[in-house]
Order: sequence, then C-alpha cells, then structure tokens
Amino acid sequence: MVMPLHVLEKSMNKKVSLLLKDNRILEGKLVGYDDYMNMVLEDTEETKDEQIRRLGMVVLRGNNVVTIVPQS
Repeated sequence: MVMPLHVLEKSMNKKVSLLLKDNRILEGKLVGYDDYMNMVLEDTEETKDEQIRRLGMVVLRGNNVVTIVPQS
C-alpha cells in the first residue's frame, strides 16, 4: 500500500490530479501540503461534468480528497 503523504512528497512541484468527494477533478501543480493532506495547488483546473474551469491558486482541505494521481 502506498502512503498518501509519501505520494505528496514525491509530487512536490509537479502536476497532480485529484478526485474529490463531490466527483470534481482538480489538476494543478502541487506547491505545498501538511500532515493533514491539506494542499496548495497552482495553475489549477477544475473538471466537472466535462466542463473545465481555470481556478489558479487553490488551498484544498485534505478530507475532500478521494484519490491522488501524480502526472508525468
């Protein structure tokens, strides 16, 4: 099993894709996180119902995240 904080550590300053509890997908560059998996993303885009919205910088509470997918 992969530990989420380990994934975040390896993904610093790289693009990640996050699935949220409300089925939104956020994609952006991970620039910070803490032990509670709260995250700061830059250049973030939100995808919901095939609509894409540019959000810019986002501070995200960790308990809303279902999956973390590092992008290459």
